[in-house]
Amino acid sequence: MRNRAAKLLFVISALACHALPQSALPEPGTPRPFVVPNLVESKIANGLKVAVVQRKNVPLVTVRLLIPTGAKAETIEKAGLADLTAALAAKRTRTRTADQIAEQMEFLGGALVSGADWNSTLFSFTVTNDKLGAAMAILADVILNSTSDAKELELLRATRLDNLAADLKQPTFLANFVASRYAFDEHPPGGTPDSIKNLTRTDIVAFRRQNYLPDSSVAIFTGDVDPVRAKSLTAQYLGAWRSPKREVVERNLRTVRSEEPDYGAPRILVVDLPDSGQSSVSYVKRINDDGRVRCTSDIRCDSSPIFFPAAVMNSVLGGGYSSRLNQEIRIKRGLSYGAGSSFAWRLSSVNFITRTQTKDESAAEVAELVMNEINRISGETVPADELAARKLVINGDYSREFETTAELAETVSAIYVYRVRPAEMTTFVSQINGTDAASVLSFAKKQIMNGDFVIAGDFGKFRDDLIKRFPRAKVTVIESGKLDISKPGLQK
Repeated sequence: MRNRAAKLLFVISALACHALPQSALPEPGTPRPFVVPNLVESKIANGLKVAVVQRKNVPLVTVRLLIPTGAKAETIEKAGLADLTAALAAKRTRTRTADQIAEQMEFLGGALVSGADWNSTLFSFTVTNDKLGAAMAILADVILNSTSDAKELELLRATRLDNLAADLKQPTFLANFVASRYAFDEHPPGGTPDSIKNLTRTDIVAFRRQNYLPDSSVAIFTGDVDPVRAKSLTAQYLGAWRSPKREVVERNLRTVRSEEPDYGAPRILVVDLPDSGQSSVSYVKRINDDGRVRCTSDIRCDSSPIFFPAAVMNSVLGGGYSSRLNQEIRIKRGLSYGAGSSFAWRLSSVNFITRTQTKDESAAEVAELVMNEINRISGETVPADELAARKLVINGDYSREFETTAELAETVSAIYVYRVRPAEMTTFVSQINGTDAASVLSFAKKQIMNGDFVIAGDFGKFRDDLIKRFPRAKVTVIESGKLDISKPGLQK
C-alpha cells in the first residue's frame, strides 16, 4: 500500500507540474549594498609591512605572509623552484619536524598552507583569535629557521614527480602546461619533470636568501584582530627577520612564437595524446599591458586601464554558467560539462585563455565554436541588457570576496601583488558599472584577436575535421611522449 500510494503521489505531482504554465524568467533583483572594509597599514622596524582589515562578526583571523616573488624569478631550467622552496620551508625547522608543525597547527584548529604562483609566494593560516599568538610563533619559526632539509626535499621531489607523471596524461593539465611556454613565454610554476629532478638544496637556500626579504613583504591580517595587536604580534615574532645583501638576478625569457597568425587563421598546436578519450581545447593570447604608468613614489599604481574592460568582456564571453561560451558549447550542444575564459594578470602583461574539454571527435567543432565567439565579441557591440546582467554577476562575485576572512585576505593580497592603491577596493563596483559597451568592444578588437589554439587529445580522431574547419591554419603536431617545453621547438 505504501509503495502504491507513493507512486500515485508521484504521478499526480508530475501531472500538476506539467500543467503549470511556463513563466518568463524573473528580472534581476536590486543589488544589495555592501560596505568595503577599511584597510589599515603600518610597518615594523625591519621594513615588513602590516596590513589589517578588522572584522568582528566571527572570532576568526586569517594571516597571510605575502612575499612578492614567485615563479617569475626562476629560469625554465629551475621551474618549480619558488613553489618547492615554499613547501619545503614548512617541512622542518631547527626546532620542529614536519609532523610537529602539522600537529601543532592542527591543535590550534588551523593548518599552515604554503606555496608560490607566478607572481608571489605565500604562507597562510586561519585560527580563532585566542590562538593567534601561538600560530604566529609557528609561522615565524618556518620563516626564520627553516633548514631546507635534504631528506624532506627528496620526499617532496618524489611526490611531485609522481603527480606530474599522472597530470601530464590529463588533456586539460597538458594543454595548460604547454600553453605556459608556447603562448605566454613563461613556464609552469609547478615545474617540469626535468627541472624538478635537477633542483638542489643549494638552489633552494639561494632562492630563500635572494627573495625572502622582510622589507619587500607584507603580513596581512583579516578578521577579529585590531591593527595595534596585529602590529605588535608581527614585531614580536617576525621582528628578527633580516634582509641580507641583495643579489640582482636577471631572468631571460626565450620566446617560442615565430610569427603572428593571420586574422581568422590561428596557429594550432596539437599535443597528440593517443587514447585520451577527451580533448582539451584552449584559445590562448598573451597581452602586453603598458598601462601601469601612474605610480607614486612607494610604487603604488592605479589599476591598468584595460583591467575593467577586460573583466566585463570576460564575464560576457566566458565568466560563468550564463556566459556565451558555456551557452554555445554546453547548454545548446552538450559538447562539454563547461566552457569558460579567464585572465591571469602580471605586472606588465596578462594571459588570456579559454578552456573547455570535450570528446576527441568534437574537438575541432568546439575550437570552431570558440573562434566564432572570439570573432563575435571582437566585432559586435554587446547588447545593453546582456552587458547589464554580466556587470551584476561581477559585482555579486566581488561582494562575496568579503564574506570570509580567507577570501578577504586573498583580495587584500591582490592589492600588494599588483601594487595598486588600497582605495581601489572601494571603487571597484563603480568602475565596473562605468565600463560601457564601446570600451568592451575596443578592448576585445585590439587585444584578444590573433591568438593561438592549444589542443591536447587524440589527434587521429579529429585530424580531418580540424583541417576542414580551419583550412588556412598552421597546424603543428607534437607527440606527447616527445614534448619538451624547455626546447625552442617544444620537442625533444
